[in-house]
Amino acid sequence: MIKKPAMVLLDVDGTLVDSVPDLAYCVDEMMQQIDLPARGEAAVRDWVGNGVERLVRRALVNQLQGEPDEALFQKAYPIFMSLYAENSCQRSYLYDGVREGMDWLKSQNIRLGCVTNKAAQFTLPILKKLAIHDEFESIVCGDTLTERKPHPLPLLHSAEVLGVAPENALMIGDSISDVKAARAAGFGIICMSYGYNHGADIRDSNPDVVIDSMAQLANIIKA
Repeated sequence: MIKKPAMVLLDVDGTLVDSVPDLAYCVDEMMQQIDLPARGEAAVRDWVGNGVERLVRRALVNQLQGEPDEALFQKAYPIFMSLYAENSCQRSYLYDGVREGMDWLKSQNIRLGCVTNKAAQFTLPILKKLAIHDEFESIVCGDTLTERKPHPLPLLHSAEVLGVAPENALMIGDSISDVKAARAAGFGIICMSYGYNHGADIRDSNPDVVIDSMAQLANIIKA
């Protein structure tokens, strides 16, 4: 069991939202436009989690590590950005249990914030279209501050905005970046088993708890 926090911060991609179908569509359309082979949804699922620039670079080299030719990247990146601006939430959806979990947190008078590495221009439309934007008292995107996760600044900034001490705060995410940020900020950390962690088991990163659905929060957090 985890003690009831005053505030919970929620990651977006891989935690609340499965955004891979949209990202994979944009990757494959981009590849087609630059006369390279499509990469497919399975590959993209292993590449997401570090922002769209990193995703594009991985798609161009067709692997998690490595750097593409810079001229090729400079050609491909604007194509991807244009595609994703039109397709940030055409195929994305809330994971099962997200609405139930968020409703339970609200019923316990736990304040909610959102911390994601995705840029605001993509994050806010997704949150609005999936009808969860107004649940959050604070939203910190990848371009809101000078640092992103795994740096603790986005978490500490959110705690300051809501007036909550870090020891009374909890992060819910899906990746090692979430774990590192939470540990550095002095937050508790719950991870989802289904998210984006480059194919690695999130349990290896030793979060406090791993759950399969946000509907399980009522059984994990001591109300």
